[in-house]
This record gives sequence, C-alpha cells and structure tokens, in this order.
Amino acid sequence: MKLMKIRRAAVTAVIILAAYLLQCTVFPSLEIAGIKPNLMLIVTASFGFMRGSREGMLVGFVSGLLIDIQSGDMIGFYALIYLIAGFINGLFERMYFDEDIKLPLFLIAASDLIYGLSIYFLTFLLRSDFDFLFYLNRIIVPEAIYTIVITLGAYPLLLYINHKLEAEEKRSASKFV
Repeated sequence: MKLMKIRRAAVTAVIILAAYLLQCTVFPSLEIAGIKPNLMLIVTASFGFMRGSREGMLVGFVSGLLIDIQSGDMIGFYALIYLIAGFINGLFERMYFDEDIKLPLFLIAASDLIYGLSIYFLTFLLRSDFDFLFYLNRIIVPEAIYTIVITLGAYPLLLYINHKLEAEEKRSASKFV
C-alpha cells in the first residue's frame, strides 16, 4: 500500500512538472492576442474534483509555488490562490462522475474566472487601476475560453492517468484481502 502512495505521488509530481514546463515553454508560443491558457489551473482543479480537497490543495500549492518562483515577485501569492482553487474544486468530489464532462468544464471555467478576478482585485485594483471592464473583456474572459478549449484535450489525459492509478490501487488492495 505504501508503494502505491509513493507511485501516486511520483506520478502527480511528474504531471505537475510537465504542466509547468508546457505552460512556461510551449504555451507562450501558442499565445493568441496576448492570452495563453492556464494549464496549471486545469491540473489543480482536475486533481481537486477527482481526488478530493486534500490532494487538490497539495497540487494547487505546489503549482502555485512553481509559478511564484518563476515570477519572483512574492513567494506564496499564487500558491495561496491555487491552494484555494484546489480546495474549492475538491468540495465537488462527491458530485463528480467520470463519464460526465460538463461538471469538470464548468468547474475549470469557474476556477479560471475566479482566478482572473482575484488577480485583478489583489494586484491591479490595489494599485488604483480601475479599468475593470477592459481587464474583464480583454484578459479574464478570453483566458477562460482558451483554458476551456485546452481542457477538452488535457482533461481526458488526466482522467486516463487517474483511472490507471485507481485500477492499480484496487488490484493492490485486493491482494491484501
């Protein structure tokens, strides 16, 4: 059982690192009008509603910490935002069904909209930048739409990996019974 936890942690770390590398290297070249999708938020939200609040918070904290280290402004700012996103998505674990893609798409879209709004309120508004409608129309909504488009490809991959890990955990658990 301990080996399965180590395997799950290693696979989760590889997914977070791969998402981070893709977001930092490939996605800037896929920018459309200065907007790029938020792959780290897709991973955080997906782990939240697939595995629960605890794992969503852990994935969110690590994802946010990687972004904090990259940006270099404040350590912990994005880590807190992603941690909260992972927690909130984890609250929907009981409502989540693998076959239904509507709930994950809705949760990821809502997470991205709330992420954009929190970034606006915590960074721009505090610096007296009151052009909210411009920020909403040019950054928040287009990023949410672009993130949903990328979710249609990334979510089935994350779901497949989660199914494989759960199947191995069930086989391992049945050996002990």
